[in-house]
Amino acid sequence: MQPIIVLDYLGVALFAATGALAASRKQLDIIGFLFLAAVTGMGGGTARDLILGVPVFWVEGHIYVLACSATAVLVYFTAHLIESRFRLLLWLDAVALSAYGVFGAYKGLMITDSATVAVVMGMLTGTFGGILRDVLAGEPSVLLRREEIYVAAAMAGAVAFVASVGLGLPLAWAAGLGFLFALGVRSGALHFGWTLPAYKSRPGRDQ
Repeated sequence: MQPIIVLDYLGVALFAATGALAASRKQLDIIGFLFLAAVTGMGGGTARDLILGVPVFWVEGHIYVLACSATAVLVYFTAHLIESRFRLLLWLDAVALSAYGVFGAYKGLMITDSATVAVVMGMLTGTFGGILRDVLAGEPSVLLRREEIYVAAAMAGAVAFVASVGLGLPLAWAAGLGFLFALGVRSGALHFGWTLPAYKSRPGRDQ
């Protein structure tokens, strides 16, 4: 197995765990756990593959569906043991975003050979599942919380990966750097409260 593929499985599994944790916070039944885990774990990759016009990854490899289901069942029986499920959700999401964002950039680059498309695919792959999770679970979206650096973290990781590949670094090194870069940015937002400048409204002109 190529090292880059590990990021694919890691992203899917951890995103599925965050979906199941969101279901636990809403006290859903096992079907709710399975649904949120699957949507969160596979949502970003599904959107990526549809846009790239390639076979959807979990249709070709059923192991992803089984992984999401197993994760959902595990969380269903163990979530009550976790003292701060929301905090764990945030950190699992950070690792998943970092891993899946780099893999999305890798897949975009391999299919299109375009650095721009690769960065966009990294951002989409790394964030779309988490956005779907928040919307479906009725949680405030990460896109609308001012204290969040979310999409920008995925973009940073994707850019670092694509730039490293462009500089001729081995794929494993490029993937590792991209992952660490994204995780560093997202961790800074969670731990130190890093934010991006917000838009300041200004009075409109009379004419």
